Amino acid sequence: MKIRAAVLREMGLPAPYAQSQPLKFETLELDPPGPGELLVRVRAAGLCHSDLSVIDGSRPRVMPMVLGHEAAGEVVQIGADTEGFSVGDQVVFSFVPSCGHCAPCASGRAALCEPGAKSNTAGALLSGARRWHQNDTSELHHHLGVSAFAEMTVVSARSAVRVDRDLPPEIAALFGCAVMTGVGAVVNTAKVGVGESVAIFGLGGVGLASLLGARAAGAYPIVAIDVLQSKLDLAKELGASHTVLVSDGDVVAAVREATKGGAQYTFETVGSEQVLAQAYAATQRGGTTVTMGLPHPQKMFSVPAVSLVAEERTVKGSYMGSAVPSRDIPRFVALYKSGRLPVDKLLTHRLKLEDINAAFDRLARGEAVRQVVVF
Repeated sequence: MKIRAAVLREMGLPAPYAQSQPLKFETLELDPPGPGELLVRVRAAGLCHSDLSVIDGSRPRVMPMVLGHEAAGEVVQIGADTEGFSVGDQVVFSFVPSCGHCAPCASGRAALCEPGAKSNTAGALLSGARRWHQNDTSELHHHLGVSAFAEMTVVSARSAVRVDRDLPPEIAALFGCAVMTGVGAVVNTAKVGVGESVAIFGLGGVGLASLLGARAAGAYPIVAIDVLQSKLDLAKELGASHTVLVSDGDVVAAVREATKGGAQYTFETVGSEQVLAQAYAATQRGGTTVTMGLPHPQKMFSVPAVSLVAEERTVKGSYMGSAVPSRDIPRFVALYKSGRLPVDKLLTHRLKLEDINAAFDRLARGEAVRQVVVF
């Protein structure tokens, strides 16, 4: 079938993207779903820094690629030997397909699925297949097994989680990346407890989702740090007890003052080794520094080695919120529906697919939390 999609053919085109147009709107041929796969009509797709990092080349991927990984949609066709789904189901996509059988999956660490990582790196589905074509011959790659910037997409059933049909698609989409990553880092990776102090560096969609998770977990104080006052104002509305504007001075000192000596848990969401160093410095003795950002692969992070021992420090990476999507997406949706996780507050812009290049300019400037293409 012929499907309209946003295709990235070259990384590193200069901003502003409204002018350079890195994402081209093309009509492609999409194969039907194979065994263990689903054809999904995309209803809503969010714009994430992980997409932007492919566009600007700081997170290299194979080209050409149909971009987009945070989305929700409706199942319209089910491939052979695929159980657990019905036509008409609303699904949220997970950007790491979990095979369920490799050593990480078997130990409850679906985010580290080995076949999933291999297929994502190759730009393929979990089966190794590619379902996008142009002129019936030239294959295009899948982005993290999802490729959501398209009217329809084919995904592995292992990349999809059923959610309530009454959940608005533009809200449901956020659970596939921002919420799963940010809330998951707090409750799965760090396991923050009631009354424990938290500092969050960077208030994009993932950072503010982390704040929501910290508040739901009962953390206090919650310190929010960003370069934009507008983001800090929103953080305050969402439950931050303290805010720090980066341009006001010594960020580490401000966090240490607010937390009486350093936060028990700090979360870095920016993807900057320099911000990660600040987060580490703002962590108390015996505390844990969690990083969710994705810096360029060549960037390095260093700390005083003695502090790891003498201060019993911990540095932890958190990919996809250390989540098991089939477990965590439904429970985070339940928290949203109960009013304990106001995810809708993260949605700042609704877009048409044609607006997407200009929207990535807005994201690069930090002027949006979550923008969602609504189909």
